[in-house]
Amino acid sequence: MKPSCRLYRRLPRHDSQRPSAVTIGNFDGVHLGHQAILERVRAHGLAHALAPTVITFDPHPRAFFARRTGRPEKAPAQISTLRDKVQEVVRHGIQQLAVLRFDERLSSMSPETFIEQLLVEGLNTRWLLVGEDFRYGHKRAGDIELLRQAGSRYGFEIETIADVPDAAGQRISSSNLREALAAGDLDRAHALLGYPYRLTSHVGHGQKIGRNIGYPTLNQPVPERFALRNGVYVVKVHGLSERPLPGVASLGVRPTVTDTGRRVLETHLLDCDLDAYGKLATVEFVRFLRDEEKFPDLPTLIAAIDDDARRARDHFAFHEL
Repeated sequence: MKPSCRLYRRLPRHDSQRPSAVTIGNFDGVHLGHQAILERVRAHGLAHALAPTVITFDPHPRAFFARRTGRPEKAPAQISTLRDKVQEVVRHGIQQLAVLRFDERLSSMSPETFIEQLLVEGLNTRWLLVGEDFRYGHKRAGDIELLRQAGSRYGFEIETIADVPDAAGQRISSSNLREALAAGDLDRAHALLGYPYRLTSHVGHGQKIGRNIGYPTLNQPVPERFALRNGVYVVKVHGLSERPLPGVASLGVRPTVTDTGRRVLETHLLDCDLDAYGKLATVEFVRFLRDEEKFPDLPTLIAAIDDDARRARDHFAFHEL
């Protein structure tokens, strides 16, 4: 059984002086490149009696700077919710996870202070794994050489890791994953992640329109700049039953029934009606069916949903759940 993980929202730690094997990154999506990093940290930590540790940030630093400069459209699309990211990182054997709020204080921290407060005082770092182009501190002024100098002074070792390629020799990156999701290319996303793309969030109340037209839905919020393409998907829903439940889901702004412009994920469970309000559900995206559309009236919308549900049933008739 894997050891439990301690979650920290600020450093230094309040409950431990244990020496740590550390890596730093955003880990949005936790793709195969990230997983190689996590495995290296886990293996080194366990081999040297160090706590395998990740430092990550919320929000994404680029999202913070995009908002601060009044250009929110420059923020990277968000691949995973914080909950999904944490769960995936922990699944790979990480024993300490520091989720630090990226704010004005952190963005203006000098590289030297970054090393001293987060790595040395914060985690008693003895070994640090970073990418070859890793930058940190105010205006990204810190580099690998400064880390090596600090390591000699404070007693920690630096190891760098090169990019991880996919089967075709292409670099595995969050940017490539965002491109696949923006295109609704779930096969490519699966290949980059090593697992099916999914989203976990609590089920909330909707406008009950789906129930009124014979298609009750689970309504779940998505990140403001969610990476996945708007549209209709064949899905599996986990967490509401002992077995995955088949469904068809619509991601988008629901242009036929509302003009709020707020994106939401609405999932209709096939041949299953249950009260899931307030429960945590994971929607696994299986197949892209079509783009979101604005229909002239409800009968036309219902006819389209009928066809979506039929196609989802056909999918599960040929593929085991």
